[in-house]
Amino acid sequence: MRKRSRTVALTILGAASFAIAGCREEQVDAQAFPDLNACLAAADQGGLFTPDECRQSFAEAEQLHVESAPRYDSLQVCEEQHGVGNCGSEDQQVSNGGSGSIFMPLLAGYLIGSMLGGGGLSRSQPMYRTPQGGYTNAARTSTFSSNTGRAALNSSQFARPAATAGQPPMSRATAASRGGFGSSAGSRSFGG
Repeated sequence: MRKRSRTVALTILGAASFAIAGCREEQVDAQAFPDLNACLAAADQGGLFTPDECRQSFAEAEQLHVESAPRYDSLQVCEEQHGVGNCGSEDQQVSNGGSGSIFMPLLAGYLIGSMLGGGGLSRSQPMYRTPQGGYTNAARTSTFSSNTGRAALNSSQFARPAATAGQPPMSRATAASRGGFGSSAGSRSFGG
């Protein structure tokens, strides 16, 4: 009887260890770039990503921008959330056309993460300006002090944001009720 209870106790202890380890979120190597050329230049100097990964990740981020960028019912509301000069109409930014009366933030960079411990799989997020002069990702999970540099980030930073294309644009009241774009996120900064 004693041997059995010892085995059960060890099994429970082992399961608890795995459960605790499973609660920690995976950290991924990430890098932010203001544009594709900056990523390609870093790739040429032995950066985290290859030129092909840069191109693929930027294409993914641009697609996410079209599908999931915050949309506002006026240029003024968009600029309140992203800063003056950081917004444009949807029809200027979406290749298949969009509404000239819906406004979106302009891309201010791209965040790329090397998933699965650098096993060749990468994920990306578009980055947008905040009215405070920082940057935020499309999922609004973090704000960043810069759109360049490296950091270890939680894999949740690369969660697919909710689609906004075809949804009613945010009004001033809607944006205010949500606390503004990116304002509830944790702040991060990139290293060199």
